[in-house]
Amino acid sequence: MTAHQNGTTSVVVSDFLLNCLVRSPSWKFWLSLPLSFLFLLAMGANGVLLVTIQLEASLHEPMYYLLSILSLLDIVLCLTVIPKVLAIFWFDLRSISFSACFIQMYIMNCFLGMESCTFMVMAYDRYVAICHPLRYSSIITDQFVARAAMFILARNALLTMFIPILSAQLHYCGKNIIENCICANLSVSKLSCDNVALNRIYQLTVAWTLLGSDLVLIFLSYILILRAILRLKAKGAAAKALSTCGSHFILILFFSTILLVFVFTHMAKKRVSPDIPILLNVLHHVIPAALNPIVYGVRTQEIKEGIRKLLRRVVERCK
Repeated sequence: MTAHQNGTTSVVVSDFLLNCLVRSPSWKFWLSLPLSFLFLLAMGANGVLLVTIQLEASLHEPMYYLLSILSLLDIVLCLTVIPKVLAIFWFDLRSISFSACFIQMYIMNCFLGMESCTFMVMAYDRYVAICHPLRYSSIITDQFVARAAMFILARNALLTMFIPILSAQLHYCGKNIIENCICANLSVSKLSCDNVALNRIYQLTVAWTLLGSDLVLIFLSYILILRAILRLKAKGAAAKALSTCGSHFILILFFSTILLVFVFTHMAKKRVSPDIPILLNVLHHVIPAALNPIVYGVRTQEIKEGIRKLLRRVVERCK
């Protein structure tokens, strides 16, 4: 498609090509195997967790509703990113339409922000459970979860909406090869022949504001939790208190560690292979999603029992 500007002819881009790990072509097949396994594990484990919480009446509590939200976000993020990456690895299907690219960009930015916000709400849930146990049932209610879910959706849907809008309004006049496996905003916008300063400033401001504020609040919550635990004098009370928030703390470590590693490698991209940040960006969409339900399933007795009941029902129906 061509357009005429100031007497010259320029090509208007209608689709993009994802140049995924072209510097390391031998990686693609070997990476596709663990990536496929992690994808299937994420889909299966989160699906089982959602069904278990839905069917098991004893799990119809605010903490497990929040975990359901997290599982749903993980499923959407995986489906948005991983099938396309595997299609590139296996069939070299690198082309992605203009609209599909910006839809993927929006979902990635929005849902990662929603996941971070969900962790923050879960940290508050654990803070109330440890620091104000007698008031827990009156503060953390089903209505609280509903309001929290609306806040998570509204905050991230509105603030991240302008990232793909600003990027889509740029003029792409020739270059259409994205040096990435996914439609990351900064990778796409650099192909434009316009000034992209506003786009990049908005992206970085929103990312650091949303994720940064969530991490600060999570950190403060766990400082208060730790202080409350150290004051417990009853025998075994501290260990029991720690176990109630241990799973959540492990999930936050999965999420934040990979994110921080990606940020630091991106900042030091002159010292590392350009494929490393790209690979970490892809893995950040699947590793936490695969591990989150497993950690809760292994460490939470109620969920383990719910999964056992679900499996017994399935076996009985198959007989």
